[in-house]
Amino acid sequence: MNTTQTLPAEPSASLPVVAFIGGGNMSSALLGGLLASGAAPANLRVVEPFAEQRARLQQRFPGVRVLEAPSAELHDAQAVVWAVKPQQFAQAAAECRPHLADALHVSIMAGVRCSALARQTAAQRLVRTMPNTPALIGQGITGLFASAQATEADRALADALLAPAGRRVWVAREDLLDAVTAVSGSGPAYAFYLAEAMTRAGAELGLTEDQARELALATLAGAAALAQGSSESLGTLRANVTSKGGTTAAALAVFDAAEMQTTIVRALHAADQRAKELGDALDAS
Repeated sequence: MNTTQTLPAEPSASLPVVAFIGGGNMSSALLGGLLASGAAPANLRVVEPFAEQRARLQQRFPGVRVLEAPSAELHDAQAVVWAVKPQQFAQAAAECRPHLADALHVSIMAGVRCSALARQTAAQRLVRTMPNTPALIGQGITGLFASAQATEADRALADALLAPAGRRVWVAREDLLDAVTAVSGSGPAYAFYLAEAMTRAGAELGLTEDQARELALATLAGAAALAQGSSESLGTLRANVTSKGGTTAAALAVFDAAEMQTTIVRALHAADQRAKELGDALDAS
């Protein structure tokens, strides 16, 4: 059964043989987290065609088997993590298919739907995920969806594989991953956009740019931490900072005059729609 739940970042130290197809930044972050949590290097495989990246992986992760191309060494993998660019997936899947017939397939590729995963890999036990960039430092949040054929054990394994990226949220329908993309997948850019504006304003008001940047980023991080640790609604937390006739009220009045909340909601709807369009395009290719 697919239920919506948020889980903390506590990866399991006991993992079966897992193959990563693609050894880029996200794969490296997951590998590092899994090894730090106690996973055996001998149980991890990475297929990475670029020699320089293979060398970096071998240096950073001693004991992990790093392959130039798919081979019989993948036959014992009980899970495969797809971490190639979406436009490279079809070719990579064709090369890997003979070696991964019985594995659980977990995708961290943006926009590649379960229908395309099944079509290209001939697999039915699928978990599609949408992480975000703070996953690179273990502070991200990932949306996950499991196909009907995936078992509870499959879901637990996928959850363990993504745990090094941060928190996880399971959704009940695959199309909800487009909403996940709009809220959290693209979300770091919204936070950086706000931080840019706060930094600019601070500099215009006489602070150094470094001071304004530090104040803006610490404020956003602290506010998020406060909200996560509070049982009060976001509206209540906002009101707690807003004294009638005070400085915060003056700033929020400008936001309200510009219909800022409505604009933000419209922006996320646009991101959701674009995610659907990109998924449609990949399905048609």
